[in-house]
Amino acid sequence: MPARQAKVEKRIIMQNPRLAARYAKSLLDLAVERNCLEAVLEDVKLLHAICQQSPEFEVMLRSPVISGDKKLNVLKLVLEKYNINLLTNAFITLLVNKGREANLYQMTTAFVAQYNTLKRIRTVKLTTAAPMGEAVRNSIVKKIAGYMPDDTVDMKTEIDESLIGGFVLEVEDKLYDASVKKSLNDIRAKLVDHSYESKL
Repeated sequence: MPARQAKVEKRIIMQNPRLAARYAKSLLDLAVERNCLEAVLEDVKLLHAICQQSPEFEVMLRSPVISGDKKLNVLKLVLEKYNINLLTNAFITLLVNKGREANLYQMTTAFVAQYNTLKRIRTVKLTTAAPMGEAVRNSIVKKIAGYMPDDTVDMKTEIDESLIGGFVLEVEDKLYDASVKKSLNDIRAKLVDHSYESKL
């Protein structure tokens, strides 16, 4: 089994969305109350990136063999070169003391989603076959923002050469596929359908 697939499957096994949302909401509310929301957001994004980029780090967090004290020490060593907010540090300690550190990745995901809802930020993902220029990117953002006048557009970009050309646009649960790959697949599907019909 590929390492990336195993990593995804392990995250699915550990999923507890209600718990993650509850802890994330508690952290969000405290950050708002203490006027340090933006600082905590940056900390959470950092933790999210570390979990994403280091399977070994996630394995350590999930391990029932490693004690909470050792996990806290590892977390401190990993984060010591960053200026982590006091609230974030307290939250991490609370997670470990409660035995919830295995759900850290999911909690960071929930926190960012709740922050975006609070700030009316809509995440848009644009996938193209090749890198686009800054002017083209800004033009697309401006066009999308026109359909969401009350929201802020946060556009993520990704390169997928298999698209051949065109683009795929994802806005939350909606998808618009204007790629050359899709067009070719549609043509291929129609040819197959006609081929089948001709044999009747």
